[in-house]
Formats: sequence, C-alpha cells, structure tokens
Amino acid sequence: MRSRYILPNYRIAVVGSGAIGSYYGAKLAYFGRDVHFLMRGDLRAVRGGFGIRVRGKAENFLLAKVSCYNSTDQIGPCDLVLIALKTTSNCELLRLLPPLLKKETMLLTLQNGLGNEEFLAEHFGAERVMGALCFVCLIRVSPGVIEQFGHGRIVLGEYGRYPRPRTHDVAWEFKRCGVVCSVAENLGRERWRKLVWNIPFNGLSVAAGGLDTAAILADDVLRGRVLALMDEVIAAANKCGYSLPSTEALEQMKRTEKMGAYKPSTLLDFEAHRPLELDAIWGEPLRRALAAGAQMPTLAALYTELKEMNTALEKRESEPPPKRESVCS
Repeated sequence: MRSRYILPNYRIAVVGSGAIGSYYGAKLAYFGRDVHFLMRGDLRAVRGGFGIRVRGKAENFLLAKVSCYNSTDQIGPCDLVLIALKTTSNCELLRLLPPLLKKETMLLTLQNGLGNEEFLAEHFGAERVMGALCFVCLIRVSPGVIEQFGHGRIVLGEYGRYPRPRTHDVAWEFKRCGVVCSVAENLGRERWRKLVWNIPFNGLSVAAGGLDTAAILADDVLRGRVLALMDEVIAAANKCGYSLPSTEALEQMKRTEKMGAYKPSTLLDFEAHRPLELDAIWGEPLRRALAAGAQMPTLAALYTELKEMNTALEKRESEPPPKRESVCS
C-alpha cells in the first residue's frame, strides 16, 4: 500500500448527484477534497447559494461552496469518477463519461445490483473499473438536502481482480473524510451479499403495496417470502462461485429489525413515479442464477410482479394528463 503521507490529490467528479452521489461527494468535499458535481434538477438551488445540506442524528453539516455543473464538458478530465446514476440511466454514461476521462482515470460505480462493472468495462476498459457497495439509509428531501438515518459504510473493490495499491488509496480517501470504508478481496461476492437484502426488501416494499421494512417484517407471510428470497439468493451466489454462508440470512434479518420503519430506495422511486432498477437488482441476478443451475421460483415470481407494476407505471407516465375543466360561478 502507498504511504498514507504521500497520497495523490485526486480530482474527483460525481456523476449522478441524487442522495447517494450528493452525500458521498459532499463528505469528500467538506474535508477538502477537489470534488466536482454533475447536477440536473438541484443545480439552480445548490448553485444559488443553498449548497448541499446533510442532516441526521449522526452528522449535520453544510457544504456551502459547491463546484457544480450541468455538463461533464465543463468539468473536464478527472482522476476519479464516482458513478451514482440509477442503473436505468446507464446508457447516458456513454455520453457523460468521455469528457471526464484521461489515461488513468478510475471509474468507481456506487450503483446497486449486477452488471454495472461489466457495462463500464465493455465501453471504457476493464482497467479503469472499480465497484463500491454503499450501506447507508439516505433520503433526498428537497433540492440539495439529504437526510441520513444511519450507517454510511462503503465496501469497495476491483473489478475482476484482487485489490491493488490504488484500491487502498481510494479507500483511505474516504476514511480521511469520515466514511467507514473497507476493501473487499472479492467484489463479486460482496455484490451477491448485498443482494441478499436488496432483492427481498426493495422488491417486496413495492410488490406488497408500499410497505417499509418494519411493516414487511411484521407480516408473517411477507416475512416468510423474505426468508425464501434470501435463501434463494444465497444458493444462487454459491452456484455462481461466490461462497456465502446460510447464516447470512439471519444476520441480515437481525440488522433490518434494528433499522425501524425504513423505506427502501426502490419504494421511493416507485412513489416518485421513477422507473424501477429492474434489470440490475432482479433480472440480471435471476439470469445468472438460472444459467448456473439454481432453482429460483420465488425470485422469478417477484420479478414478474415487479415487471408488471413497472410496465403499468411507465404506461401511466406516458399518457397525456387529463384536461383541466374551468368552472366559472
């Protein structure tokens, strides 16, 4: 590992400044890192002087001066790019990332699910690609305002290889800025480990009619579906060559019980009429599991439910709004 006293001074871009991107980017910038945010809807408020505010029991801070832009052309080449777009927008990266790249630019995806590292490797080169899993409860409550309910830990690793000196350098950058961060020996295994939680709780929060984690656990039938899904995901991970113990389900259930009434990100997307991250969180894991010979009836059923709900949502969003009637009295 490189000496902690001779760390590089990274120029960092954040692509996807929603709750995840804004939170981790703001943490880095607040502690003096050179961070540049690509923003859309929040740009006017943040640039207009409101900055990025993080609120929560564990931390409360304001990043008053924010380097934010509406185009990656305005940001220019960087050393490290944090990718926090929803996976449904991955095709936009083909346009957004090239202006940020130089020979050794690192691409660190903070996205959920499977297939994101492969997408980046295919289009921008595997040598650049790293992945991170974010264990955090965040809600973007208004432009530039992020509420944090706990955790904040990051696990990062290299795509398709063991950690390198740069892996530890990036991890130490997060640590120096108050983020609990560890390096994974096997990024693929950690992706499947997180899916043990994401697949059941993100999926059932929508499929069961808009329930938070506490409501799901309080329902015996839904609790049974959670456990069945967890067992299937663990079995699939092992079939795909990523060793996960059967006790992983119980450990994750215990952690979820301590969260209280938490709304998973998929439920927040659904309530905001945003498309679900169907492929990355449910579709791709299902395809890989079936290809490896795993039996996945519970996940297949949930995936079908979510596809139908997402199709109905997209159809509703594509319909023109009803005409307003004017009434004069």
